[in-house]
Amino acid sequence: MGITFEFSEKAVVVTGASSGIGKAVATAFVRAGAKVTILSDTSDIGDVAQQLGPNVGAIQCDISDRNQVIEALKHLEQIDILINNAGIELPTPLQGEGTKGQSDFNRVLATNVSGTQNVTQALINRIPDGGRILVTASIWSRTAVPGFSAYVASKHALLGLVRTWAQELGARQIRVNAVCPGWVKTGPAMKSLGELASTSGKEVDELAQELSDAQALPGLMEPEDIAQTYLFLASDGAANITGQAINIDRGEVMS
Repeated sequence: MGITFEFSEKAVVVTGASSGIGKAVATAFVRAGAKVTILSDTSDIGDVAQQLGPNVGAIQCDISDRNQVIEALKHLEQIDILINNAGIELPTPLQGEGTKGQSDFNRVLATNVSGTQNVTQALINRIPDGGRILVTASIWSRTAVPGFSAYVASKHALLGLVRTWAQELGARQIRVNAVCPGWVKTGPAMKSLGELASTSGKEVDELAQELSDAQALPGLMEPEDIAQTYLFLASDGAANITGQAINIDRGEVMS
């Protein structure tokens, strides 16, 4: 049974919330009483909001487009908690991909880094003193794998944003932290697992078992397994935590 958190009368925005970690985090905040707005570039975001309940609004928006972000978010008023979760994960090998490889590289950085900046900058004046900003980074913010340079670089960059914003916004008592998930069973993560298996010459199940065995606690996680860490970091229980990156990886990387 999970710890109970209370966010009644709090306004929360969760980006990248049509599925996976974002949807699980949005669901957790709804259950904790928050009024939640979910954002995604996918057309099903309205349907997802209906599934989550009457206190959930939906915005379809490509966060890599700054003008689109400003227009899409202009009607939002006070935002107590901003969850920057949106991101894309694509293989970008240094060799052999040509024009497509460069296009994918640019797209990953535009969404994961510039998109996070776009949303935060658009909303920062509507986040009151004492608000919270959380960013979904990755365990790959701490390490690296071959063939995913753009994604790895983008997640390293997000830690730089978190640390800088924590210092910049500290005078306003706005806390900024990152969550670094390990292997979570989301669509993009499982697709990346397939890519890594292909390049290593291994079967997907074989590689998944190797990854599991390398963790202190075996087994891959579900999105719901990490949602309460976001609730904790947004709660008063984390009042003295800012500028930090919290690993949720079952002991894959200990840092």
